[in-house]
Amino acid sequence: MIPGERHMECAYNFDFFRLCVRGYPMRIVSLLPSATEIICQLGLREHLVGVTHECDYPPSVVGLPKVTSTLIPHDATSNQIDALVRERLKTEKALYTLNIPVLQSLRPDWIVTQALCDVCAVAESEVKQAVCSLPGNTQVINLEPVSLDDVLQCMRQVANAVDCSETAHREIQLLQARVQAVANRTQSLAERPSVMLLEWIDPPFCAGHWNPELVELAGGREIIGFKNQPSRSVSWETIVDADPEVLFIACCGFEIERTLQDLPLLQSYPGWESLQCVRNRKVFVVDGSAYFNRPGPRLVDSLEILANALHPEMHPLPDGIRPALMPLN
Repeated sequence: MIPGERHMECAYNFDFFRLCVRGYPMRIVSLLPSATEIICQLGLREHLVGVTHECDYPPSVVGLPKVTSTLIPHDATSNQIDALVRERLKTEKALYTLNIPVLQSLRPDWIVTQALCDVCAVAESEVKQAVCSLPGNTQVINLEPVSLDDVLQCMRQVANAVDCSETAHREIQLLQARVQAVANRTQSLAERPSVMLLEWIDPPFCAGHWNPELVELAGGREIIGFKNQPSRSVSWETIVDADPEVLFIACCGFEIERTLQDLPLLQSYPGWESLQCVRNRKVFVVDGSAYFNRPGPRLVDSLEILANALHPEMHPLPDGIRPALMPLN
């Protein structure tokens, strides 16, 4: 057992004991893949009784009851998905809906959800209405991170609500240490390449919220997206004019393989071949679903992926993390 593991194990055991003596087993439902990861990172997997149709990590949650479904057809193109999102924004309706009978059967004590995005999770109004139909005194935890630190504070928010703060403190310290290790190595850089992190291809979207911060920590300069601000649609002409030295493609909700299906469309845009990132083969495709667009503990993995791609000689990639793919090589 490495130093610190014994303390972590004691923290887990102490928190679990405290939850038990307070009259649980506690029952938690997650309405976000990121919340599911936070809950499991806090050692609360045994209390998790329901998840969304998108929750796929850690693998132990895959078989849990699904309390949501999506209105997006499984074969929808990127442009069709964008059109659906824009239409739902006009009507203030989400693209996901609750399965009320399943939720009622689970009898949750806590529901962890978000109010950050108006369409990419179950609408806040639907959650409130559903809570009124549940027996007991179900409590709702709303997560609204816009920065990397906010994500870590979300872990503390969940932990404080369910009374497992000892575990949260230890887990947050470990994640912060990994972030600081990358930041420390990056400090010695004399030059930082200009970067665009592309969150959608058809139409183009630049990444916002925590992602420009990750680029900066990794040793790059995000030249289109803004820290702590929503991602936004940008014209292709804006990207060509910015001419990034490095392009990361992290399509929201898409794994690498799905993103590669849209790469020919990106390559068909006028001026693609003239971009310096294309000429110098500095185009990377990364998993936007598992990492960059899922504000949970694996945002730290996202940082390490970025840093390794930008400065491989300085930032070795930890074991078990898939490196960014270079599709033009």
